[in-house]
Amino acid sequence: MKLSRRQLLAASTAAGASLALPGVAAAAPNVVRRDRPALPSGIMSGDVSSNAAVVWSRTDRRARMVVDLTSHGRFDRAVRLCGPVTGPDQDFTAQVPLKGLRPGQRYDYRIAFEDAYGRRGESLEGSFSTPGRNRGLSFVWTGDTAGQGYGINPDLGGMIAYKAMHETRPDFFLHSGDNIYADGPIAASVQIPDGTVWKNVVTEEVSKVAETLAEYRGRYKYNLLDHNVRDLYADVPIVSQWDDHETVNNWYPGEILEDTRYTERRVDVLAARARQAFLEYLPMVHTAGRNRIYRKVSYGPLLDVFCLDMRTYRGANPAPAAAGPVAMLGTEQAEWLVREVAKSKATWKVIASDMPLGLLVPDGPLIEGVANGVAGAPGGREHEIAWVLSQFKKRKVRNTVWLTADVHYCAAHHYDPSRAAFTDFDPFWELVAGPVNAGTFGPNTLDPTFGPKAEFVKAADFPNQPPSGGNQFFGHVEIDPRTGVFTASLRDLFGKVLWTKDINPAR
Repeated sequence: MKLSRRQLLAASTAAGASLALPGVAAAAPNVVRRDRPALPSGIMSGDVSSNAAVVWSRTDRRARMVVDLTSHGRFDRAVRLCGPVTGPDQDFTAQVPLKGLRPGQRYDYRIAFEDAYGRRGESLEGSFSTPGRNRGLSFVWTGDTAGQGYGINPDLGGMIAYKAMHETRPDFFLHSGDNIYADGPIAASVQIPDGTVWKNVVTEEVSKVAETLAEYRGRYKYNLLDHNVRDLYADVPIVSQWDDHETVNNWYPGEILEDTRYTERRVDVLAARARQAFLEYLPMVHTAGRNRIYRKVSYGPLLDVFCLDMRTYRGANPAPAAAGPVAMLGTEQAEWLVREVAKSKATWKVIASDMPLGLLVPDGPLIEGVANGVAGAPGGREHEIAWVLSQFKKRKVRNTVWLTADVHYCAAHHYDPSRAAFTDFDPFWELVAGPVNAGTFGPNTLDPTFGPKAEFVKAADFPNQPPSGGNQFFGHVEIDPRTGVFTASLRDLFGKVLWTKDINPAR
């Protein structure tokens, strides 16, 4: 099938900065030359839907991104898209949105950068597939990368859980937050309570807590040093969320830190820098031109993914006994979620939540998560979630599954009003995965307000267990195109299935 040049050329991004570039030269072999633009952080695609995607890369000097795109595996017949010019203001990152794609099609792409003399540098190839009718799909999800000082361990082979996820050959990867640990320095070695020593690859930018924009950017560059991460991202599109550690632990807008490690203690200042780095280093569709992290990613007739942002709009972390409403999603996002989920025609609606609903997540004497640990009617942040769940019921929404990470262990929770203090909702599943390369903890206490029951739990053998202990977790989902059955599993560091469940769709 030949690509429509008119459709694809409409997707190329005009450069905001000027750079004199002559005509595009023919594609050259991937020979890295020091006098040509390199690709030190690999390539990615993201937010793939039936007719659109975003591709990303980073170079090492001022240059223009060039993308060759083909749907038949032959780059000699590819369409070439000239993307934006990038420079130090973007930390040499660039993204190109692709529109007018065909549903149910595999695409191969090649990314390179050209300097002001038209010299094309290193190139790398990747692929993605757009969803289509009568086709099944699968995806993986997890969270919590390079936390608690556990970075890239060469003795272990790097971040090998990324390899295990890659080996399932998913259609996309949902990162449920804590893509980086900006507040967790990474040292050359970590002494483990069991007497072993964890060794890390280190860079200057991860040696302290991130405060400057350069330090936040450095955290993403660090993770992309790992070959397992780069291999997955080249071959599997990513859907990205953020949680707290992209900025600082347990943050909320307006907070002033008391942490003496920081010279800049205004969280709003840190969060602005963190957001810029997040949006520079992860390929995303920017809704209506806004740098909004919450969004819907449509994955064909079987699945819509609704990515939440539980950081940007939340109120201050409350005391457990706070009775009145405390924002978690904010009014605009909560209304968007209800509206978009209610009008979704997809068989399954995945609510990608960066924090679990029913697990108690404290912040010292305060509450960091949704659950407040108090039995009875909703209080604090539970009010907002209660409204969302009741609206789903009122609007006869069917087939929702909540996927999350954050707590550094894996679990399967079933919520049912027959067990709950608040009863105005329909039963649903919440599945918890992670960490993918961080310390393992848990289990946390379940709050009874929404009637959760833990059907499965696998947690750490001891607090802050290193990834080498094997208790790293990701989730896998496969949706059958004929029956619509949503088959979910929770898996360990090596991809071993620990728990699985077939969830039948309501008609």
